[in-house]
Amino acid sequence: MPKSNPKIALTGFALEANAFSPVSIREDFTRSCWREGEEITELARQTSNLPAEVTGFYARMDEMGPWVPAPTIVIGAPPGGPVTREVWEEFMSKLDKSLRAVLPVDAVFVANHGASSAEHLDDTEGDMMELIRSIVGPSVPIVATHDLHCNVSERTVDALDGLISYRTNPHVDQRERAAEAADLLKEILNGVQTKKAFIRLPITPPSVTLLSARGPYADLIKMGTAMMQKPSEGPIANVSVSAGFVFSDLPKCGITICVTSRGDLAAAQRCAIKIARAAWADRARYVPDMLEVPEAVARARDTKVPLLFADVADNPGGGGRGNTAWMLKAFNDAKIPGVVLGVFVDPELAQQCHAAGEGNTFDAVFNATESKFSKRYEARARVIKLSDGEGTGRRGVIGGKKFSLGPSALIELVDTGTRVVVGSLRRQLCEPAMLEMHGLDISKIRILIVKSRGHYRAGFDEFFSEDRILDVDSPGLTTPNLKNVDFKRLPRPVWPIDQNAVFTEPSWAKGL
Repeated sequence: MPKSNPKIALTGFALEANAFSPVSIREDFTRSCWREGEEITELARQTSNLPAEVTGFYARMDEMGPWVPAPTIVIGAPPGGPVTREVWEEFMSKLDKSLRAVLPVDAVFVANHGASSAEHLDDTEGDMMELIRSIVGPSVPIVATHDLHCNVSERTVDALDGLISYRTNPHVDQRERAAEAADLLKEILNGVQTKKAFIRLPITPPSVTLLSARGPYADLIKMGTAMMQKPSEGPIANVSVSAGFVFSDLPKCGITICVTSRGDLAAAQRCAIKIARAAWADRARYVPDMLEVPEAVARARDTKVPLLFADVADNPGGGGRGNTAWMLKAFNDAKIPGVVLGVFVDPELAQQCHAAGEGNTFDAVFNATESKFSKRYEARARVIKLSDGEGTGRRGVIGGKKFSLGPSALIELVDTGTRVVVGSLRRQLCEPAMLEMHGLDISKIRILIVKSRGHYRAGFDEFFSEDRILDVDSPGLTTPNLKNVDFKRLPRPVWPIDQNAVFTEPSWAKGL
């Protein structure tokens, strides 16, 4: 293996698949990110819509010295339903052809979300990693980064030389994890042989319990991070405690621990089982702490300070449609003053707004086309501001990245003064620029309702301290009340849905 000027192939597939959402189609990817060949290298070194892991990997490799990028295909879509068979097969075919075309390569970097599936296939990541391995052969190192909400299979781990997942939630460390992947690849190219230990736990926690700053999951992240060692210090190269994404509803769901060592399998196994035992002993803490909608209304009515309410059951960042009206109706009916809600995803309503024009009043119809959780709601409204919805994030999980809401608008409901940002594309409200581009001064908002699960915390913490943030539950595709979800394929029994869940340790853990 060459130690300098290595040729490294790059690819990536990003989709967090919610089994209860409509399938993800090609347009979902093309409106978000579909890049092929050398344009990836060009965009990776500027502000673009590429995943931050890709730009972070390029930055770290450029910093370390000469190298030859060999980009293939990188695509991504907002969280939604499983990808269609046609899109998945197109992606895999293009990956196959483009990777073969750039051979020989010294290594492969994969920037995946890690919780995808296809309408015909459960383990898309496993198929992808095995395809890459079959093309480059057994001696070429492959390292992948994953979102911490990934569902990891044994097939994926077996095909890789190293798996590195995020360690922050909200996710603000993608570039750092990509840099870590670059460093690990460099170690392997210089002669290190990795060994991995992998454990899956029968815990599928609600996403609101998975913050990395506090709580049970934060404790596991801290434990794993403390075990990692620099090359000169010891064998543990990486510890990835991945929380999983329960709404994928797959047998591979659940918290996983993947430890990558520098040639020391026993050390990796000791590390993995220690974390797994700690997680199982602490499982009772994975219980969501939320308000019901009437309680949220009461808190909003009585508050003397600005508050942020998160509509976590309708999170577009987890496959929600961003268009349930439970909170909008409740707050508006109660005539709560100073309310701003966003982003309400309704392309038909956005079109209505643009047809009406700024300054004009019209009969706003939310969810003219109804679905299971998204019910029709009507109100007289005034168009305050129109936008093309194109922006660049200034902080948090999409800081420095381009985003698009599609044609969007800020409207004000005439009877109450409630203001709503309406968008055409499914995007969670995790970024202040999404409000500011519509002329809103966030520092003057009394009540902010965000359709997001947790990433808003990294975007709005400059306006709302932890004690002014409240999670609210209502009917929706991403409800943290997992017992209300009609799961069909989870590995039951599983905590916290089933009280009789049991953790059976791997046979190799005996005596450790």
